Amino acid sequence: MLQLNDLSFRRGPHLLLEAASLTVYPGQKVGLVGANGCGKSSLFALLLGDLHADAGAVTIPVGWEVAHVAQHTPDTTRPAIDFVLDGDRELREIERDLAVADAAGDGLRHGELLGHFESIGGYDAASRAARLLHGLGFAPGDEQRPVNSYSGGWRMRLALARTLMCRSDLLLLDEPTNHLDLDAVIWLEGWLKSYTGTLVLISHDRDFLDAVATHILHLEHQHLTLYAGNYSGFERQRAERLSQQQSAYVRQQREIAHMHSFVERFRAKATKARQAQSRLKALERMELIAPAHIDSPFRFGFEPAENLPRPLLRLDRAVAGYGEKPILNGVGFSLEPGDRIGLLGRNGAGKSTLIKVLSGTLPLLSGHYEQAQELRVGYFAQHQLDQLDRNGTPLGHLRRIDPNATEQVLRNYLGGFGFIGDRALDPIAPLSGGEKARLVLALIIRQRPNLLLLDEPTNHLDLDMRHALTEALQAFDGALVLVSHDRHLLRVTSDQLLLVDAGTVRPFDGDLDDYPAWLAGRDLTRASDVPESNRDGGERKQQRRQSAEARKALQPLRQREKQLEQQLAKLTAQRAAVEEALAAADLYLPEQKSRLLARLAEQRQLSADVEATEDAWLEVTEAIEQFGSREDENAR
Repeated sequence: MLQLNDLSFRRGPHLLLEAASLTVYPGQKVGLVGANGCGKSSLFALLLGDLHADAGAVTIPVGWEVAHVAQHTPDTTRPAIDFVLDGDRELREIERDLAVADAAGDGLRHGELLGHFESIGGYDAASRAARLLHGLGFAPGDEQRPVNSYSGGWRMRLALARTLMCRSDLLLLDEPTNHLDLDAVIWLEGWLKSYTGTLVLISHDRDFLDAVATHILHLEHQHLTLYAGNYSGFERQRAERLSQQQSAYVRQQREIAHMHSFVERFRAKATKARQAQSRLKALERMELIAPAHIDSPFRFGFEPAENLPRPLLRLDRAVAGYGEKPILNGVGFSLEPGDRIGLLGRNGAGKSTLIKVLSGTLPLLSGHYEQAQELRVGYFAQHQLDQLDRNGTPLGHLRRIDPNATEQVLRNYLGGFGFIGDRALDPIAPLSGGEKARLVLALIIRQRPNLLLLDEPTNHLDLDMRHALTEALQAFDGALVLVSHDRHLLRVTSDQLLLVDAGTVRPFDGDLDDYPAWLAGRDLTRASDVPESNRDGGERKQQRRQSAEARKALQPLRQREKQLEQQLAKLTAQRAAVEEALAAADLYLPEQKSRLLARLAEQRQLSADVEATEDAWLEVTEAIEQFGSREDENAR
């Protein structure tokens, strides 16, 4: 078992732990939570032996294999799969010993090593590494790319895959979901649930903790408290403990009333859509968990937008991409004040591309982008953290966008985002990722946007800040479009889910809880992601036969879909030409009356033809999707 005995340690002048004792038993999955800067990562460094305690001791059983994610990935030209295989230390040692025995002609030693190699699953190691890579979002063939060809975020995924490759007894994961999209988070969640070793996990993703953790370890005021159960259970237990304090109780009652008003307001307008109902249930649950966050340092909200035009923005037949390569084709929808949209879709499907289009930072390749004159966009993306003035201060940044406000007003505002007192005057350069994210959100909210575009806003934010952001979004009166791997944030803030898939953007049929099943059904070729040399020949043959049958059955529908798309494009172009002709001023002269009537009749007929063709196209695409769903069920 893992034990801490009267452990105390400091980092510089700051006492992070004082006389902490803890026992974690084999097989337990412990979520380590606490405010940013309280010492969670330092505790990991203690467990790894990188830091030493001022008093007390850490005890890890002799012989336990400890795995953790390295902070830096080497700049190497080695293939990604070789880098991941290095995570299995024993495997690599046996391979080196086999090479030595082979060179020495030691047949007996070679045979012994082969037996050991087989017992640890050495023959399946490459397949296991490939499955880890593909589960974390790497495409087939990516495993042979050199490590140094990947960007920083993808190198972090490689480092995570390498860690999971280790057949560990103790696994230490510090914010493993930070560089993952929702698909990879769901996969990792399933992998960790089946992990048989002992897990200690730092995470600010409440849904992830709820699914994985059997215990929650709370680091607060230099003390460790272990709670049995998942994160939701921890919140309930902590709320009960805090309610015993009179001052906390008063604040809790205000917080409950605050959340209750959101729930009642939303209940009055909730539609029958499954995601809207899911959001209502999540809001009702927030009434219960709000008291657990009454001691949060974060308090902020949105001021009413100055203007709320309808629509705020409209896309029509939009094609978007980079260079000459389209990522999205034929996208069309509008955004109204009050819209709450969550974007779903695989990594690389185009979610961030759509956000960039909506923000106006990525011009369309074709189609129409129309925005209201009074549109004011609040756009959050990770790259904005790097665009902050490194030599500036939080107060200086805020004064640039609100020069007429007094310093005290600005300081009070920044205090709600955790920049209290002199922290408002700290330079930007040494701020943590979480502090920079809080500052960017503060700057966006201060500008009173009427369209809010959030692309992974919770990376680096702790649980209290995520809770405060979730509450603030309830009172936002503009439109919200959100991309996030934080399912709790998506569930509580989104009324409607749009699926970005295969170049299209369409409503997702279901709620957030249905998305993992859609992923499983969509990925009919999951088994084929494993390299051909590592798969059973009979299985490959059966999959090829099933795929061929599916393609044959779908061929008529696909052909019809293509014909209707071509017909729709032709009719739409004809209608656009007629509408352009109708814009000519001379067409409305008295002597042109018969010509005008003919044009109007042509417009009506083309509009009817477009509508009929669209209906036919929708029927065909629905049939294709239903067929695909049946095939998915058969595959499962």
